[in-house]
Amino acid sequence: MAGPLIVVIAGIITAWLAIVSNDGLVTEDYYRKGLAVNQTLASSERARAMGLTAGLTLTAESATVRLSARAGRSFVPPASLRVTLSHPTRAGLDQVAVLMREGERYAGKLHLPASGHWLLLIENEEAESWRLMGSVVLPFSGEVVVGVLGGESPADIRN
Repeated sequence: MAGPLIVVIAGIITAWLAIVSNDGLVTEDYYRKGLAVNQTLASSERARAMGLTAGLTLTAESATVRLSARAGRSFVPPASLRVTLSHPTRAGLDQVAVLMREGERYAGKLHLPASGHWLLLIENEEAESWRLMGSVVLPFSGEVVVGVLGGESPADIRN
């Protein structure tokens, strides 16, 4: 009789833990985010149509982005970019940085997050008219390129 009693007690403890613990994978404003999906897809499509590509370089305390557009496209670089590094499962680790234009590149402060898989979002900070998405596995050295379309090489891209 001790076996079934232990199972019942374990079930009660498990139910209590499920009720009182926080499920970090569910966002508080899921409905509002769901409504914005079409706008998000349109922003990504605008970046694809312009042939945008971005090269991200991370150091311990800073981020640098090199932004380019496909040759033959009229593109006016914005004054600033918003870079978001999101952890796929732990929202508390997400980071957002605004990078200001310094010549041909954008630079700003961003604390290098923990190693692992991260989602990368680069968007026009002022107008939010386009966005580039990708992923990165940290740590890495060099530059991560986001936005190069299939069939194109970086040689087809110009600043």
